[in-house]
Amino acid sequence: MLIDEPRWWLHGRPWSHLVSDESLDELHEFAEGMGIPRRGFHGDHYDVPEEYYEQMVAAGAVPTPSRELLRRLRAAGLRLTPAQRRAAR
Repeated sequence: MLIDEPRWWLHGRPWSHLVSDESLDELHEFAEGMGIPRRGFHGDHYDVPEEYYEQMVAAGAVPTPSRELLRRLRAAGLRLTPAQRRAAR
């Protein structure tokens, strides 16, 4: 599990992106175990509010710079294009 720092602003607060570079099943299982609702899933990542960041790291999510997170998501073949994300909605 990889997580970037909470620096993406939405709804008046910063958010992180939580991804797996292994599988979407692993991602869903981890997020569910941490209490992140499925509505936070956006095709290839979960948006995670800032207040969950430390809990995620304590549970094993590896803090990863955003660019590296994206590189690893693409290398795993799990990154969706913007068109794929729109179609999945």
